[in-house]
Amino acid sequence: MPNIGTQAEATRVVQPKDTAKHLFDHAGEAFPEVLATATMIALMELAAARVLLPLLEPGQLSVGVGVNVKHLAATQVGVEVRAVATYLGAEGKLHRFKVELVDDGGVAGEGEHTRAIIDEARLLAGAAARGKGGR
Repeated sequence: MPNIGTQAEATRVVQPKDTAKHLFDHAGEAFPEVLATATMIALMELAAARVLLPLLEPGQLSVGVGVNVKHLAATQVGVEVRAVATYLGAEGKLHRFKVELVDDGGVAGEGEHTRAIIDEARLLAGAAARGKGGR
């Protein structure tokens, strides 16, 4: 188990493909060319997953199961962002994290995230069954 307070990061320079305008480009809908909330969450998840890497056995993955975040400020293309995940501990099979996104102006996003460690083959089999109308 990671120690409470263990941190990991994920960084990236915001590209046009990371923006709300690119991700949600639909006729008649307008979105800004700034970092999309979906991209922010993906970076937060990546940082949290990195904390759990030492726990994984062969054939296991960690997957996100809960996100409760606020996107506090817009980040423009060309700016580096850094997602930081801080381990808060385990509750049963779930691992809890404080997550934060920082850019040149300070904190741009914050919240909590939960992850579970699962068997990859079981996950893929379940997804395949759902894709065929099964449960």
